[in-house]
Amino acid sequence: MKLERIRALREDNDWSQQVVADQLHINRRTYSAYENGANNIPIDILIALSRIYHTSTDYLLGLSDKQTPPPPKK
Repeated sequence: MKLERIRALREDNDWSQQVVADQLHINRRTYSAYENGANNIPIDILIALSRIYHTSTDYLLGLSDKQTPPPPKK
């Protein structure tokens, strides 16, 4: 997991941890623990983060350096 990417995306949007936590419907402390690596990010939260930031889970995981997600399959 590339935790610095999650933090950078949040900061690029000028959002606080509370703003992102509210979008995820979780506690700010829980989100902070994910962002700081204290807790592993569950798959459903990872998917939600990719949707919030309009990027791929591969980018968030560090498996790709392409920030934009691939086009949807038909």
